[in-house]
Amino acid sequence: MHSWVQRLLTTATTAALLLLAACCAASALDAFHVPSVQAQAHVTKINRFHKQLNGNDKVTLTFNVSANLESLFTWSTKQVFVFLTAEYENSKNSLNQVSLWDHIIPDKDKANLQVEVKSKYPLIDQGSSLRGKKVQLVLHWHVMPKAGVMIRDRMALSEFNLPDSYTS
Repeated sequence: MHSWVQRLLTTATTAALLLLAACCAASALDAFHVPSVQAQAHVTKINRFHKQLNGNDKVTLTFNVSANLESLFTWSTKQVFVFLTAEYENSKNSLNQVSLWDHIIPDKDKANLQVEVKSKYPLIDQGSSLRGKKVQLVLHWHVMPKAGVMIRDRMALSEFNLPDSYTS
């Protein structure tokens, strides 16, 4: 005959193993989910483009972002972190990425974005090589599940050219 402590431990172990199996199954099912994200972003205004005192170029932008991220949400999604980057090339680096804006989407009801926003973070180049550069806007997202692996992806949206001279 087993004591009540042994029976309690057996029950707790069985419950923990069942919970672990459910988490593994949820992660496995999310691996087969293929979202279809639709998004657009366009620069509407270059607010200021100047050279800082330390010699770096600095740009502040206003842009429109519209994105339907509802397909990223499954029953195990806790939240989605979305951010917009500016990507460009220069003589020092083949790829430069600068984050311009970010947002946390807590649930599917708020996953349809339509915003016109001034860049939350300025585009700063370490040097003075931004004049006349072609810049690509890229939308990135990180899907944070309640259990399982975080899923990351990105989508190139649009390109624009910076002016050949500084503005104020």
